Amino acid sequence: MIEAYMIPTGSMERTLLVGDFLFVSKLNYGPRIPMTPLAFPFAHHTMPLTGGKAYSELIELPYKRLPGFQDIKRNDVVVFNYPMEADAPYNRPVDKRENYIKRCVGMPGDEVSMANAVFFVNGKPGFNPPEAQLDYIVVTDQSGLDLRVMKEKRLEMSDTGQPNIYQVFMTADEAAMVKGWINVKEVVPNIRKAGENEDASFPHVASLNWNFDNFGPIKVPSKGWTVQLDSATMPIYERAITVYEGNKLENKSDGIYINGVKANSYTFKMNYYWMMGDNRHNSLDSRGWGFVPEDHIVGKALFTWLSLDELGSGLSKIRWNRIFKGIE
Repeated sequence: MIEAYMIPTGSMERTLLVGDFLFVSKLNYGPRIPMTPLAFPFAHHTMPLTGGKAYSELIELPYKRLPGFQDIKRNDVVVFNYPMEADAPYNRPVDKRENYIKRCVGMPGDEVSMANAVFFVNGKPGFNPPEAQLDYIVVTDQSGLDLRVMKEKRLEMSDTGQPNIYQVFMTADEAAMVKGWINVKEVVPNIRKAGENEDASFPHVASLNWNFDNFGPIKVPSKGWTVQLDSATMPIYERAITVYEGNKLENKSDGIYINGVKANSYTFKMNYYWMMGDNRHNSLDSRGWGFVPEDHIVGKALFTWLSLDELGSGLSKIRWNRIFKGIE
């Protein structure tokens, strides 16, 4: 079972580019039995042209996955259903949530953290994609950046509102190239400071002072792992316990209750994963919404079968060097 998938955003730049068309294998990790089997053919969650639901929730089946021929490996590029569409206004079933693609950088049982934009797994530096992007602050002389050259180099640029100061998303090699331009005075990675709270950062607790470049450590839940429930762990694991595993959790004056029974711990029923984009400063990922449950996993990205550059025209629109390129 192979499914075509198109890259719609730049969250995986430059490993994957906007306009890349991928083949995604559902067989590698084992195909899921459809959980919402009554659906309009060839539509994911929304009816073409008319809008509205392309599925019915009259029949909902429990999560079950057929055997695959490999397990998810750390740093695989994985397609999965976006977990936050469990919430309003979408309230979609698991298999009808939007498909996302990220790199699986944290496995069940891993301890993940980030310090000064460097990702750590179990206390050691994690995989740093060779074409990973950050955003940089670029300061120039009065001539500024040449928009024609920026377009030619495919460098995404934003205006900071300050004269001759730009925000540019690029790889380390591209940053070194830009730094060598005669009119460029300074190129500095735009890394958030440790202890600087970012509201969008999981688990959205201001007192933690976490941000996308500095957080953790956080333990990724694994099936059978028991977490002690207290004021430190509740904000991190409450969503997994309630939304993803379907329990009712209450904080009462005399303690925590799960499904009406007082509890000081919880044992997880599923494995979870920590997903991040290679474009570290332009990616909506686990740093913003936390863990991805195993029942949300769709498949493994295999290779690019076509790549179209929106800035090109005619045959020049095709990125020939990306045809049948494997995904690493």
